Amino acid sequence: MGAPAFLPPAEFVRSPEALRQSYSPEQAAAYTRWLATHHYENFNVVSFLLPKRLHQDFFNVYAYCRWADDLGDEMGDRAESLRLLAWWRGELDAMYEGRAAHPVFLALMPTVRRCGIPREPFADLVRAFVQDQTVTRYPNFEKLVGYCRYSANPVGRLVLYLCGYRDAERQRLSDATCTALQLANFWQDVTVDLLKDRVYIPLDVMERHGYTTADLFARRFTPAFRGVMREVVEKARQLFCEGLPLSGMVERRLALDIDLFSRGGMRVLEKIEQQGYDVLRARPAISKTERVWLLLGSLARMAFSRAA
Repeated sequence: MGAPAFLPPAEFVRSPEALRQSYSPEQAAAYTRWLATHHYENFNVVSFLLPKRLHQDFFNVYAYCRWADDLGDEMGDRAESLRLLAWWRGELDAMYEGRAAHPVFLALMPTVRRCGIPREPFADLVRAFVQDQTVTRYPNFEKLVGYCRYSANPVGRLVLYLCGYRDAERQRLSDATCTALQLANFWQDVTVDLLKDRVYIPLDVMERHGYTTADLFARRFTPAFRGVMREVVEKARQLFCEGLPLSGMVERRLALDIDLFSRGGMRVLEKIEQQGYDVLRARPAISKTERVWLLLGSLARMAFSRAA
């Protein structure tokens, strides 16, 4: 048998040949590196800013997250997604029992051992993607933030583990930042989520402002919707501010990443405000020029803070 073909998750699980093929540890590491550098446009920037010794570990963790995400969102069938997510959870359990055959887990296993990463953040991500198949509305912010505890916060905790941080205070600040990033993404992608029959705006916030889900699916921009968005944007901003001190508690290059992500998320919130909170008409997006300025701003903050 020749070298295994590298396929994205949805194509991989539909290919009997790919599922049968075996991988060496070197091929598994090459697969996660290929997956990380051929899909998510910002991942190269992140790995460039981080120490080179951590690149492969980040590729491995990213590949796990990418697979779980795609099994949940790219299969086109809810029952099939639930089946595959259960299979993925089983593969995770097998890795923690010292058995791994899938290339992602073959690559991930030495990372987990070297960094002492517990099973929980990986399992939490699967739980979130299962929840996406079964829950499409959230009655209040408490329930929505509870969802972010599984869908977003594990990613930040995994990054901290990779960089050698395990304490509760850094995890708390990371959770605030990751939840804020998730909320900013929700407010940016309201219309994208509607196409999936998902509403992440808390229902009690809409009710309080006199706005209904029927209005939302009809894409009715009204003063009531503006009030809804103003409230949820402010909630995300508060969480960003709560998490900002984390960048002063980690090594310089990780601090730059954290600051850049936080400022980028807050910039999304500003863009929503600048277009009068009308995310139903146009998706707020950050331009390439703005991304450069965000990077320069983060670099300047890091330089001044270290000098001080």
